[in-house]
Amino acid sequence: MCGWCGCLECIHNIPPLNLLFLHFSSAARTGREGEEGARTLSPMASISVPDPAPSPTEDAESIRKAVQGWGTDENALIEILGHRTAAQRAEIAVAYEGLYDKPLLRTLQDELSSHFKGAMTLWAMDPAARDAKLAYKALRKKGGDRHAWVLIEVACASSPDHLVAVRKAYCSAYDSSLEEDVAACPLYKDPLKQFLVRLVSSYRHGGEHVDGELARAEAAELHGAVAAKKQPLHGDVVRIVSSRSKPQLKATFQHYKREHGKAIDEVLEGNRNDKLSAMLKTAVWCLTSPEKHFAEVIRSSIIGLGTDEESLTRAIVSRAEVDLKKVKEEYKVRYKTTVTKDVVGDTSGYYQGILLTLIGAE
Repeated sequence: MCGWCGCLECIHNIPPLNLLFLHFSSAARTGREGEEGARTLSPMASISVPDPAPSPTEDAESIRKAVQGWGTDENALIEILGHRTAAQRAEIAVAYEGLYDKPLLRTLQDELSSHFKGAMTLWAMDPAARDAKLAYKALRKKGGDRHAWVLIEVACASSPDHLVAVRKAYCSAYDSSLEEDVAACPLYKDPLKQFLVRLVSSYRHGGEHVDGELARAEAAELHGAVAAKKQPLHGDVVRIVSSRSKPQLKATFQHYKREHGKAIDEVLEGNRNDKLSAMLKTAVWCLTSPEKHFAEVIRSSIIGLGTDEESLTRAIVSRAEVDLKKVKEEYKVRYKTTVTKDVVGDTSGYYQGILLTLIGAE
């Protein structure tokens, strides 16, 4: 099995994804019995969902109607899938396959094209399966260290439980572990490779407890490695950043700024020519202020010659149900414009339509 490369055979033969859809469908049904709990959006999500929403069967039937005949009603697909949560989209996928004996993802692959197809199929996937696919592709792309951003995002910008789900989805899809594939990837060399392996294999325990003395001590260790010794991925740095909980790291970074007069990301930003510093800064942002990182991803995908549609799609699709409102606020403050304005100026057609739907009002 070649994994989710995007070919129709692969899309058609992904039993783990169907199992995940069934799992999320069950979770969604349970949530609906609990006053629509599974459909509740994060306060910082940017998408809008109708209340009440049509049933999964009704949505599946509407999707079928949109793809039948001589042409495809792309706007109808955007209106349906672009305004449903992950749990709702999973239920729709189960209903669609049950009614028409064809996976929803394969239908989207058959009927859509270009960047619009890429955005819609990513959006229709289970979030853990989506991140597994993105990580798999990132490990096979040559040229530029920014492909490592994907691995750092997967490991650091979401919850510990989500990372566990991504690792399970990766194993199911590719018959190998994410950790093993990162360790074997020829595109990265130590110490960056060691850092990435530690990040994707970590599990940060939850809870809000913070050890103040530990934060103070580790802030000093970080300063010694990052500033004094000019070793941004020194062993102590890797250990601290890859193992501590997010509240603990926030406390450590606060101590760093208090003791040394400058935030650690500002220090790393000053070492622009050092790719290891840049990767550590990306991890720091994804762990403590992911909106900063994803605002930068969106901006860098648009500015310059041509548009990096893959990066633009990844940033918007992956954060639309998480914190895209915060990303938009950060973007406006930093770049003195809006995500909407830049996307309108750099994209077109149905691809622009699904992105603007996910971005929401500004």
